[in-house]
Amino acid sequence: MWTAANRNQYARTGLRYPSDVTDAEWDLVRPFLVSRKHGSSPSPDRVRAILNGVLYVLSTGCQWRALPKDLPPRSTVHGWFVRWHCDGVLDRLHFALYQQARELAGKEASPTAAIVDSQSVKTAEKGAVGPTRSAMMRARRSRARSGTSSSTRWA
Repeated sequence: MWTAANRNQYARTGLRYPSDVTDAEWDLVRPFLVSRKHGSSPSPDRVRAILNGVLYVLSTGCQWRALPKDLPPRSTVHGWFVRWHCDGVLDRLHFALYQQARELAGKEASPTAAIVDSQSVKTAEKGAVGPTRSAMMRARRSRARSGTSSSTRWA
């Protein structure tokens, strides 16, 4: 339930865009994005601006070339997004935030149970060869839909 304290805690006032990271959010993600190797990563302030650019594109759905001019250049933002994705940085960040959210909810960091419905198990037992093969085959054309009568077609 939203209370006045909750609204103030999650308020995004004072940011240029609603997608920009707050100081508390930046403290959480900074260890994953800022490299400790000298020369291989821009300054932490620059990385934060790049992250804000990535989050702007992801939250608004705009094209990379439509990034506002006050964010880093689109080639820089897109390049770092691809690099973080290919290096697994985004997956590690997602997993860490997922575990933290579970712990804050009073649950264990990793789930200990799984639910499998019986239909999925039956498909896995059969190997799912039939449905996969028929889905990849071209659909047959019905003779009933043809405008040519069957007597002239075979004549």
